[in-house]
Amino acid sequence: MMELGLYTFADVSPEPGPGAIGAHERLRNLIEEIELADQVGLDVFGLGEHHRPDYAASAPVVALAAAAERTRRIKLTSAVTVLSSDDPVRVFQQFATLDLLSSGRAEIMAGRGSFIESFPLFGYNLEDYDELFAEKLDLLLAIRDSVKVSWSGRLRAPINDRGVYPRPFQDRLPIWIAIGGTPQSAARAGALGLPLALAIIGGEPARFAPLFDIYREAAKRAGNDPADLATSLNVHGFIAETTDQAADDFYGPQAEVMNRIGRERGWGPTSRAHFDQSRGPSGALFVGNPEQVAEKIVAQHRIFGNDRFLLQMAIGTMAHATVMKAIELYGTKVAPIVRKETAKAIPAVAAPAA
Repeated sequence: MMELGLYTFADVSPEPGPGAIGAHERLRNLIEEIELADQVGLDVFGLGEHHRPDYAASAPVVALAAAAERTRRIKLTSAVTVLSSDDPVRVFQQFATLDLLSSGRAEIMAGRGSFIESFPLFGYNLEDYDELFAEKLDLLLAIRDSVKVSWSGRLRAPINDRGVYPRPFQDRLPIWIAIGGTPQSAARAGALGLPLALAIIGGEPARFAPLFDIYREAAKRAGNDPADLATSLNVHGFIAETTDQAADDFYGPQAEVMNRIGRERGWGPTSRAHFDQSRGPSGALFVGNPEQVAEKIVAQHRIFGNDRFLLQMAIGTMAHATVMKAIELYGTKVAPIVRKETAKAIPAVAAPAA
């Protein structure tokens, strides 16, 4: 049965003013959202890492630890940990601590980062973008697999037979690899035998399916059974009682965020027409009433065979009550339909694997 969950970056208002949502309010609301997600039976909640004025989540594990004390069952993961600009020892220690506090519900979703602010902030060279990630992932896996570690690389000081503590509640702390659309990243995850999370925020999702083929083929070549490896789709979307309400609630905040980021990256502006096209059957947005969203999740599952589906609904400065209602509908209306339909399909790998 497929796991269902949410992720967010804890968006705040970039500028102060009337109606602005600051970090204090957003983080308090975030804990309530995670608590509700747990209560309505969702499986996973992910919190991203950013170092910008429009996001409050620069230290996701701290917020997830607060949520651990208010929840009982839901898995708590980063989405993502920008491993390239962090230290693997501290990352492991922090998530091992979260795992102990939550009695075994912590996960790490590691990625290279789609934003670059953390690199100059922590003193890393962007020219080493990929090598930093490869080296630090190697060290993180070594720490996970052995209490005492001996390791050396080019971009970080070596470790000589040192222990890393505390150890997590779980025997093996789950470590996922998160990617955008890079085939090399998919192949690396498969070769390492790690679960793969694929973010799709534009275009036609079906066109990304070959990345999972690359991932599974790389796993097979490396001697890892693809059937043992879990996969996730991470997408944008929103749920309301009616399709029109969902679209109206989501379009404004989502368009504001995408246009703000687009101005930085040279993308053209979005429009309501483009938004409406993207929430159609073949588009990347999962926006609609519970039945429509459930149907689209199931349809994508038939294409990808994914074991997990994470939805980013709290985008931009959305009203807290609106987000809470959407979470309630996701857990009580969408999830039962999806679980029933995907249980009829090929049995999914029990995520996380590895």
